[in-house]
Amino acid sequence: MKHRWTRREALQAASAAVALPYIITSRALGQDGQPGANDRVDIGIVGLGGRARAMAATCALVPEVRIVAVCDCFKPACDSFINDMAQGQTWSAYDDIRRMCEAERLDGVMIETTTHARAWATILAMQAGVDVYIEKPMCLTVAEGRYMVNAARRYGRVTQVGTQQRSMPINNWASDLVKSGALGRVRSVLAPNFLGPERWKDQPEQPMPEGGSDTWWDTWTNQAPFRPYHPDLHRGWARWWDYDAGGISFGVSGWGTHAYDQIQRALGTDDTGPVQVVLEEPVAVRGWGKVGDNSGAVGPRARVRMTYANGTDVLLHADRRGTGLIGLGATFMCDEGTIEIERNHLASTPEEIVQSPDNPGPNQKDETQYHVEDWVRCVKTRETCTADIEIGQRSTTLCLLVNIARDVGRVGETLNWDPVAERFTNCDEGNAMLSRPRRAGWELPELV
Repeated sequence: MKHRWTRREALQAASAAVALPYIITSRALGQDGQPGANDRVDIGIVGLGGRARAMAATCALVPEVRIVAVCDCFKPACDSFINDMAQGQTWSAYDDIRRMCEAERLDGVMIETTTHARAWATILAMQAGVDVYIEKPMCLTVAEGRYMVNAARRYGRVTQVGTQQRSMPINNWASDLVKSGALGRVRSVLAPNFLGPERWKDQPEQPMPEGGSDTWWDTWTNQAPFRPYHPDLHRGWARWWDYDAGGISFGVSGWGTHAYDQIQRALGTDDTGPVQVVLEEPVAVRGWGKVGDNSGAVGPRARVRMTYANGTDVLLHADRRGTGLIGLGATFMCDEGTIEIERNHLASTPEEIVQSPDNPGPNQKDETQYHVEDWVRCVKTRETCTADIEIGQRSTTLCLLVNIARDVGRVGETLNWDPVAERFTNCDEGNAMLSRPRRAGWELPELV
């Protein structure tokens, strides 16, 4: 597909070609500290579930962002989203991302689709010349994620993956302490033993929701095996292997993506990964949560150990019962102290570590606003975002390695992982899970 110029690129080219007097309206200049029209980033939102609503609310806090279009293959979702979120603004609605990108002069698109459709939608946006904010986890397989990275580089797109802790000042301050060696060598890292995805068992077909159709259900299914409609599949997709890697709360890709990205940031391993993965116990259905509260969750779990080239062990051992970890970070055991880095929360031994006067303190903004602002800035400047797609690929890969090790089931055996080739060197069964066959008609777009 041909590159479609953004409004900003067109204006830059025009100004270079000719210089003529013109009248600048007050709207273009901006008033009362608000950005002018030419300083705004016009975006579309694709996939209009609960997360999209949260992102739209965050965008409303960022004056440089203007939502102009929304897209969902289920038309009633578009109508409901605009009715609830537009707040008097005029948003165009589409049921196909390709039509939206062709019709609108977009600078960026937020990909908030189901995980199994995320790579497909992201690459279509990139090919249309649009920068992308990609919800986490950004992909369903390691090979799919690498293809997305290649697409971003091929088309020169600015990318931000939705691991928003990377943009929070307090989290970055603590991560930099660890990465700089201020606490000495990192001996090991304790992270939660997250819940994995489950396999869908065939169910009798159920009536579709009002507005549904066979065409819609085919589009929603995307790359996954085509199955009869069922609301537990449609609404609960994050729970199932063919659609996500454990996207529920306390799940491997639901909260684990954030925790593992926090680990990667603090260890300084953004462009690499572990070299060994060990399943330490058989997989079993277990609960995860404090006794007596409502935060418990149940699903397939098993302890896993990952080891990096420098010898640091990442122990996926923690259970909320007595560990204190809430699931959005990790605890770093270092030679000169211990620090727990969670979202907008720190704890340390000795306590003086986090009581340092240069600690920026709790978030002063919406927790995702920092991340959206970083993306918008980079869309304008063409700089690399704090959670660039390569960083997202590496953090997501950790999630997928956990699931693969559990599925292979070789308890106590070391699976050697080559983070450069992104393959196991001693586990063909694991390598077979690095990609999946895609349903005919829903192959990833060719990179041309």
